[in-house]
Amino acid sequence: MKRMLSKDSRIFIAGHRGMVGSAIERLLIKEGFINLITRTKQELNLFDRNAVVNFFTEAKPEYVILSAARVGGIKANIASPVEFLNDNLIIQNNVINASYLANVTKLIFFGSSCIYPRNCPQPMKEEYLLTGKLEPTNEGYALAKIAGLKLLEYYNKQYGFSSLSLIPCNLYGTNDSFHPEHSHALSALVRRLVDAVDNNMHEVNVWGTGLACREFMHVDDLAKAVLYLVNNYENPGFINIGWGTDISIRELALLIASQVGYRGEINWDSTKPDGMPKKCMEVTMMESLGFRPSINLESGIRQTIQEYRNLKWKGQV
Repeated sequence: MKRMLSKDSRIFIAGHRGMVGSAIERLLIKEGFINLITRTKQELNLFDRNAVVNFFTEAKPEYVILSAARVGGIKANIASPVEFLNDNLIIQNNVINASYLANVTKLIFFGSSCIYPRNCPQPMKEEYLLTGKLEPTNEGYALAKIAGLKLLEYYNKQYGFSSLSLIPCNLYGTNDSFHPEHSHALSALVRRLVDAVDNNMHEVNVWGTGLACREFMHVDDLAKAVLYLVNNYENPGFINIGWGTDISIRELALLIASQVGYRGEINWDSTKPDGMPKKCMEVTMMESLGFRPSINLESGIRQTIQEYRNLKWKGQV
């Protein structure tokens, strides 16, 4: 008999302080879930296999949301491919294995749109996975995420272990990083352009040509997708989550500039890499299940700008 997520289900959110994990925790609390289980890095070292197994034995979670991961923008991925591959493999292998051993009802796993080939046909369908070479600038991270997807597929095939694997497009939103070395494209542009206005600058420099296209979704929409699909999608494969539309980085920069009131020059450094030329998700499967994101890009950018300004005012960035 299929078990359904309920308000008193014991739910472990691994990585609850990150952007994805915190968004899911906020939503579950808002919706009245009463048995959320969280641990900080100091309380539970996800790199320690024995510690993870012991935690699962004691905490007995019924559902596991695996949002803990090493993440970062193009600069961080280029600088630390070993960590992006190795750290993510260790974390997800430990949590997935411990979840199986503890008879967890379902594990929720997150991939990334970078798992698709660099020159993938657009929009990117789930069936296009492993049909071509990956984008070199984030290959380590992509390989780790592909391994996680496949491991869960194999656990289902060999042992009947249930999981929900979601592939979100580029995410942004509350608790995103604004760090100059580790941030993603949207939050990096918000920081750069807000600072330019505050410092009365007349030009800013941005990596790449600006021609690469990306699809952006607010992290709160991903949290809603988890809550909706955990009971409405039963498949050992994975499903794309996004809008199905994209925007060039140049257009994104101009949109942010208009919202922060920046009227200076934006200089594009074409000696720096763009990453994948285009990443737009095909979301027919998601839509057929009755889910659509709701936070449009313009309102999401306004919120992100305000959140950065608040952090800056408090001296936290």
